[in-house]
Amino acid sequence: MGYPEEALAPEEQLVLHRHPHWKMLFWPAVTFILITALAGFGAGVASRNAEGTLRSSLLIAILVVWLAIVLWRSVTPLLRWKSTHFIITDRRVLIRQGVLTHTGIDIPMNRISNVQFRHRLFDRMLGTGTLIIGSASEDPLEYDDIPHVQQVHALLYHQVFDVVQNEQRGGGYHGSPPAYP
Repeated sequence: MGYPEEALAPEEQLVLHRHPHWKMLFWPAVTFILITALAGFGAGVASRNAEGTLRSSLLIAILVVWLAIVLWRSVTPLLRWKSTHFIITDRRVLIRQGVLTHTGIDIPMNRISNVQFRHRLFDRMLGTGTLIIGSASEDPLEYDDIPHVQQVHALLYHQVFDVVQNEQRGGGYHGSPPAYP
């Protein structure tokens, strides 16, 4: 059983599981490419212009600096992206994030009062945006970089509508979740 499934209650069905949009990995990837090129250039210069122990020390220093920058500016954002989950089930919306310190929020469908989305021109070109979930008793929660935000908005709206309709009829929500591409 994978991550989102272990967070589900018995008989709760997973409708959607997403990580943030890949655009949050763009600058870490650029950083990785540039620092690797600079480290390669520096290692080449050190190899040609230094001898013996000095050459070894320079190459080790370049390797240590390269590794520190790659861990800080590339691997850490990748781990943060991989450990951020946006999940919709037939009963609630779950957001989980964190590598060392885990944080999470669960919003029951019957507590959601409105669902909105926002995406700027660049976000529309990339197919991402911000999902805004209003709950009955709290300030709206905003989640950035949701892939296919319009489809997620429509899916979440229909889930909330189905839950509200079933509660008005006196029963819990027992239907199957709608298909999502």
